[in-house]
Amino acid sequence: MIHFAEINTLAQTLPFHAERTPEKLALVSKDGEVTYQQLNELSGRAANALLAEGIPSGSRVAYLGKESQAYFELIFACAKTKNVIVPINWRLTSDEVKHILSDSESVILVVDHDLTAIIDPIKSELKHLNKILLADSPHSLSQNSPTQSQNNTDLVETTKDYTYQNWRDSASDTHIEIKVKGKDAVAQLYTSGTTGLPKGVVLPHQSYFKVRDALQSESLHWIDWQEGDNSLIGIPGFHVGGLWWSAQGFNAGITNISIPVFSSQLAIKLIKDYPITTMCVVPAMIQMILSEKNIQSSDFHSLRKVVYGGSPIGETLLSRGIEIMDCDFAQIYGLTETGNTAVCLPPEAHQIGSELLKAAGRPYPGFALKIIDSNNNILTTGEVGEVCIKTPSHMLEYWKNPKATFETLVDGWIHTGDAGYLNAAGYLFICDRIKDTIIVAGENVYPAEIENALGKCDGVVESAVIGIPDERWGEAILAFIVFDESAEQSIRQVCLALQNKLASFKIPTQFKIVDKIPRNASGKILRRILRDEFWKNKERMVN
Repeated sequence: MIHFAEINTLAQTLPFHAERTPEKLALVSKDGEVTYQQLNELSGRAANALLAEGIPSGSRVAYLGKESQAYFELIFACAKTKNVIVPINWRLTSDEVKHILSDSESVILVVDHDLTAIIDPIKSELKHLNKILLADSPHSLSQNSPTQSQNNTDLVETTKDYTYQNWRDSASDTHIEIKVKGKDAVAQLYTSGTTGLPKGVVLPHQSYFKVRDALQSESLHWIDWQEGDNSLIGIPGFHVGGLWWSAQGFNAGITNISIPVFSSQLAIKLIKDYPITTMCVVPAMIQMILSEKNIQSSDFHSLRKVVYGGSPIGETLLSRGIEIMDCDFAQIYGLTETGNTAVCLPPEAHQIGSELLKAAGRPYPGFALKIIDSNNNILTTGEVGEVCIKTPSHMLEYWKNPKATFETLVDGWIHTGDAGYLNAAGYLFICDRIKDTIIVAGENVYPAEIENALGKCDGVVESAVIGIPDERWGEAILAFIVFDESAEQSIRQVCLALQNKLASFKIPTQFKIVDKIPRNASGKILRRILRDEFWKNKERMVN
């Protein structure tokens, strides 16, 4: 297993490998190929451009776009200057993006030119934002592009001057010597919650090194990186899993292949062409790959390990994956708040028919789990309660939200909101989600956020949202709706209204009109009653 103990912050990653293996291919993206020396130099220029802006250390720099070379340059530019990258889900609506940009107080935004329509309606309301830059290279842009608003002077007054590349290349190439520590913030990712408003999870540099160090400490190869590896980044970079996985590849000095938008056909092509040896995906992506026509084991001859997470995997899907891909599988479990993975089901536990296939895994060396009841009492083996995780990779805080931080991070323990139990061997089994999270193809969706949006639709008196089993995506979203008796509203009209309020993956795919929503004496929605009909034949309340 590759382990460079000399690297402890993302600020050190590229300079180290640029000196060690300057001609090694670091990144393959939609923009082409770049070596470690080139990526280090380009991120250094971007870092100097950030310093030239005169922004204070710790400033937030946002990226709204599909993965590109610019995205990875910005991550390391922020790392080198003690600033913080804020990757934003490009599938969100303008209002959702506005909340993240406003809440994070981002001072610079780099955006794909075909996503400027999201920014146009809100840019005048973003009081902290000083500069908007187009991520695309100058030669790929047209002054008359239909995606660029005629009155958007920030973006298109002079296209050349407002591209990220021009901004970067106009900066100095001098070496930056800013002391960066492991506990310094480097990324801020937004995750929704029971309130419906996404919170900024602030992660330090050390979040991207502690799992590596833990595995090395006991010579474990649950997740490993080897010389000659080519790593496929299947999970989007605005997810903690995508950012974490890419960081592991760069820290190990291997070649990283980025997919701007996941496509099973493209993934198979890249696996063959590069060839890919290891990749990180969600189970729905594995399902998509294995559903392609005429696939065969020879298509995956280079693969040695598939790391998956984001949701549980069905035994049928896993069996087919092991048979056709003919490689090791490792499952990871964690939250954005835990810095991604804190628990792993290692390859040796992936035995078809084993009860361990229902487990999330066990913690890495030096990490810890406990199960508590509603009074914070620690439960014994086999008893179901809330899962709490102690990890050196945990978040620093929820950005400017001390109350939420205090409720989630308690004495070094992250309270996950997941219900589960530990077996005698210390393996964690997830049974349900206390916080009602729905996971659609690896995307966390929270009922409260959808219910808030439904409450703003004409004619909707109240609603309740649950996740139901779905063979393709793991879970689908079902909304129970109570309409006003005098309303002439239809489900179709509700769907149309939601399109302006929610990202497409958050919009329910199924609706059920009901007379009332079941609630307890304190008015809380009794979701278990709503879910029982759909989950009664399932062993657990997650899919």
